[in-house]
Amino acid sequence: MTAQGKRNVLGVLVDATDYASATEQVVAAAWERRPLALTALAVHGVMTGVLDPAHNARLNSFDVVTPDGQPVRWALNLLHRANLSDRVYGPLLTLHVLRRFAEEGLPVYLYGSTEATLSRLIPELGRKFPALKIAGVEPSKFRQVQPGEDVEIANRIRASGARLVLVGLGCPRQEVFTYAMRPLLDMPMMAVGAAFDYHAGLLKNPPPWMQKVGLEWFWRLGLEPKRLWRRYVILNPAYLGRLAAQKTGLWKAPAPAPATERPRTFAV
Repeated sequence: MTAQGKRNVLGVLVDATDYASATEQVVAAAWERRPLALTALAVHGVMTGVLDPAHNARLNSFDVVTPDGQPVRWALNLLHRANLSDRVYGPLLTLHVLRRFAEEGLPVYLYGSTEATLSRLIPELGRKFPALKIAGVEPSKFRQVQPGEDVEIANRIRASGARLVLVGLGCPRQEVFTYAMRPLLDMPMMAVGAAFDYHAGLLKNPPPWMQKVGLEWFWRLGLEPKRLWRRYVILNPAYLGRLAAQKTGLWKAPAPAPATERPRTFAV
């Protein structure tokens, strides 16, 4: 297992880790009944922190932030000599974790996405992991939380007997939700991005060679150009420019202290 701790990538603290170590941290938190917040960040996720200091501070409070995209892994290697041989891709990490939870009889709770997606996701997970226990399923409300609703959601999750919450609300909503709900739950929470859509069969992964050379963004842009073109056309060059500035010392990339205050409102 590789677990080198957190490293500064454009001011966002990312873990130089691998699948085995990240999985073990989630499983250990589940057995120990303690909160843990994990997210997997690609370029877009890192840049949401760069462009929003308050969100950056939230990200820096996460227990585990994995390098979801190859450019984030490259940054860890370039800036900090992490020598990581692979990224820790959110959808694949999800499968690693679910396999362990199925083997150890630990129930999971699925939060987010739509009823249609979840109705396709559940049987697909059942086929992959016949022993997996799904304690509860709750689609997104696609609105802001109402007064007291966060406590009601936490109560439903705890009452289900779940030992893990997978959160699929999309970046950065899922990270804000995970950050806000962590104090209310005694279990790990994983912000898993598009994992629900991938494992439900609604999105196709790019060929392995495209993933290896960091062109997954190009594949996704081709699938959803209207929704994603601004993200990639604007944020990818900005990421590379900031990375070069951090590497050369032209920019110190200050990392905000981890946030401690719960947000007044967030998406559910």
